[in-house]
Amino acid sequence: MVDVAVVGAGQTKYGNHPLGLKGMWSEACDAAFTSIDGDFSPKSVDECIIGSVAFGGSQLGNTAAILTEHSGMNGVSTRRVENACASSGFALRDGVMAIKSGHADVVVVGGIEKMNDLTPERKRFWLGVSGDTEWERLAGLTFPGTYAMMARRHFHEYGSTHDDLVHIAVKNHEHGSANPKAHIQKQIDFDKGKSGFMIADPLTLYDCCPTSDGASCVVLASSDIAHRLTDTPIWVQGSGSASDYLALHDRPSVTELAASKIASRKAYTAANCNAMDIDFAEVHDCFTIAELMATEDLGFVSKGSGGEFASEGRGRLNQGDVTINPSGGLKSKGHPLGATGTGQVVEVFNQLRHQVDQNRQVDDAERALTHNVGGSGATCAVHIFGRERRGN
Repeated sequence: MVDVAVVGAGQTKYGNHPLGLKGMWSEACDAAFTSIDGDFSPKSVDECIIGSVAFGGSQLGNTAAILTEHSGMNGVSTRRVENACASSGFALRDGVMAIKSGHADVVVVGGIEKMNDLTPERKRFWLGVSGDTEWERLAGLTFPGTYAMMARRHFHEYGSTHDDLVHIAVKNHEHGSANPKAHIQKQIDFDKGKSGFMIADPLTLYDCCPTSDGASCVVLASSDIAHRLTDTPIWVQGSGSASDYLALHDRPSVTELAASKIASRKAYTAANCNAMDIDFAEVHDCFTIAELMATEDLGFVSKGSGGEFASEGRGRLNQGDVTINPSGGLKSKGHPLGATGTGQVVEVFNQLRHQVDQNRQVDDAERALTHNVGGSGATCAVHIFGRERRGN
């Protein structure tokens, strides 16, 4: 059986980046390529798959081709994947499948988005294109409004509260404050998180992730050659993906993301493990309620108890059975749409190799999960990584 390893990973700092698409992609690739221990050449890459929403219309045509030529991979088979905010999570899955099928030995996967060169009005338009246009967007529903509805329903059904969400915001700001790649590197206290400017009741400013520029890049290799490139490969033990109804009114429940539950179940099965075997997870917390639901959907806690998990601080760094978003998550690290999925893998790669600063290192980390959601949950990719080649 062909197994797949991450042998290199890198990213730009997220935030207001001075460079455009070409510059950001080159920076992320340089970081990923120089993280590879062995003799590596971009010309040895068989496939390059780049996730991008093309926010604001940035290079809608042939995005992948123009980027690969600026990162030493001109001539390599390349393509762009668009799956809303899960674009590079699905690019990663495509790269894994290309190697497992035997058609490639080395695949570069990544993502990119330039978001902060638009006016606020144009940003709001582009942030809405991944939702249901006919029945939600044309009626005035925004993404904060979509997740606010999820939050209100979760409060009603399970007794969770906005205070639970504030605990998530405080945690992620604390984690992100120690991450040099994070967009927002400052802590907030509970009172500040609770009293933020109202965006969509009950969600305040501190419940919402920022819009970020950024790029991320991951190098995958087959088990046949992984050890030629690094002495410390990080193995892709499981991969799963799924979809769900796009419009909320078509879903049986708005207090869970069915795609997350299905994708994670597939990934756990492939990795021969379960949620209790995960040491830390990078979950898609575009809003604090999204992290609360993710802890339930991914099986870290039972349905309805995500609020209690958050308020008790059980997802804080090295405080419970599983650390949630040691990078700071989308909430603090940032959310450059297409770059988010593989950006999560950059954090996993460095954590599992124990290469982050000790003040934010997950203790004894052996296995991790990434959870990348598209839009309001219509698409989801989940991957499980470990220091060991096979799950057990």
